[in-house]
This record gives sequence, C-alpha cells and structure tokens, in this order.
Amino acid sequence: MIPTHTPYDGSSKPFAIGLKQAQPRDWIELDEHLEAYLAEKDRLYTTISDKVFVAEPETRAAQQEVLDLMVAHLVERYPETYRLEGGRCVISGSGRSVDIADAGDNPLVAASKLVQEDLILMRQGENGWRLAAGSLCFPSSWRLSEKFGKAIHDIHGPVPGFGPGTRMADLIARMFDKLAVLVERFNWSIQADGSLYHPLSDRQRLARSAEADSTFPGADIAAHAFIRVERQTLRKLPVTGDILFTIRIYLDPLAVLARTPDRAQLAASFAGQLMSLDRDQLDYKGLAADRHRLVGFLNGIASTS
Repeated sequence: MIPTHTPYDGSSKPFAIGLKQAQPRDWIELDEHLEAYLAEKDRLYTTISDKVFVAEPETRAAQQEVLDLMVAHLVERYPETYRLEGGRCVISGSGRSVDIADAGDNPLVAASKLVQEDLILMRQGENGWRLAAGSLCFPSSWRLSEKFGKAIHDIHGPVPGFGPGTRMADLIARMFDKLAVLVERFNWSIQADGSLYHPLSDRQRLARSAEADSTFPGADIAAHAFIRVERQTLRKLPVTGDILFTIRIYLDPLAVLARTPDRAQLAASFAGQLMSLDRDQLDYKGLAADRHRLVGFLNGIASTS
C-alpha cells in the first residue's frame, strides 16, 4: 500500500492556503475503495441524515447544476465505471445506480452518492461567501450543522490565523471572489482510528485542547495512528455563480510509511512539519500530547532506511 497523496512531504505547508491550479480532467478522483465509501455514505444517510446534509431552500438550481456537471464529467472521464441508462447513472460492477432524471428536492445528495468526495456549496452574500448547502459524510473534526449558513471567515474561526479580521481571511475572500479556474489544495491530520466519519464540535475541540490528553492508547502509537489527507477542490459554477468545494478523504495507517520506497524522505519531512507547529496549531490538530511520540516514530523510520 502506497499513499496516494503525501502533502506532508514538503509539497504543502501546514496552515497555509496553498491553492494550485488543477486540470479539469482530475476534478474527481476514483480508486478501488469507491464501493466502501459509497456504502458508508448510504449508512450515514440512513441513520443520521440531518447531520450529513443541509441546504437552504433556494439552492436547488445550484445543486442541480452540480449534479449535471458531475454526471457529464464521470461518464466521460471514467466510462468503464459510469454509464447512463434510462434516466439513471449506473455504477458498473456495484449494483448501484442513481436517479438523475428525477433527483428530488436535493440533487446534491444524488451527486454525492456517485463519488467518494463530499460536496459543499458556497454562496456569496452581504457577509461574504457562506455555506449554503452541503453533503458532508466524512468530516475532518468539524460538524456541518455548526457551520451551516456561516460565512467562510466564521467557518475558519477556530483555525489558528484564519479567523475573522486576519490576513488569511482577507486573502481567502479575495480568492473566492476572483476564482476562475479549478484549483486544489491539500491538508493532513492524524487520528486514532480509520473512521471516515470523524466529526468534532467546536466545544469538543476546546475541551480537547484544554485537557491535552493523548489521542492514541497504549505505548505503540503506530498501531493506532492513521494519516488523514484531505484533497480539496474549488470551482465556480458557470450558471449560478456559486462555488463548489469538494473534499476527498484518504486514510492510511501511519505504519505504512515504513513500507514506501521514499520512506526516509517522507518520514523526515513529516517529522519536520510536526515540529514546526506551534502550540495553537498542535491544539487545533489535537496533537499537543503526542507530537514527540509521533516524531520519534517517524525519525525511527528515517534513520533506519
């Protein structure tokens, strides 16, 4: 197993915007875990739909625009996996199909059930760009219900250096205003299990920071730690003018780094990124109590390669 994306290799700096232009062909990423991701989305929609989907009533046209763009892209980019049949988009080999001719009140749900990505709609208003609709089945330590309807600078409030009034908040607002091409960025975190659904409220985050308890049970940190990588894309919808924010989650056991061909460089760079984080950044990532154990493990990989 080799990680698909490794932003901790020095190519992405933590707590930076780091947007880069992406090729339209690479908008949505597909791999052998598609069925597992879609099955987990089905489970979450069945059991806690109010926690994984929100939408303002006036967003249906934008949601439909997302669905139309998504289907057109998938059948062209991945014809071996997606095909159109009788008003449905069929996912080959899975027994799955999604009704695209009549997607109901929330076409964003239909779009989300086709791909591994989560889908967030941002809409411009008097207070800047706000979260107007979203399918978020795989949150990385945040809750959709807490961010719904909030402007982007308030959404980023808990992120060190990104809250209202900061230079980063102003830069992000201008980027959203001027967005003209598909862009992507990466982020990483480390969690104590392989759960895709990983919510955390702002209150829980504050409590975690105050307690600074270890996230990982036992002495063998590598037995529990998973690297969580987010690939995020932004594109402006040509008709409605809203911005679609996609989030794709990749999960790899930390121990997998020891088996990668470039393990020495990867481990050393990852250790360096962890050491570069200040206390607020460590608290935000929930790693204040575990940084030195993680760095020790990574340095061990780097020194034995």
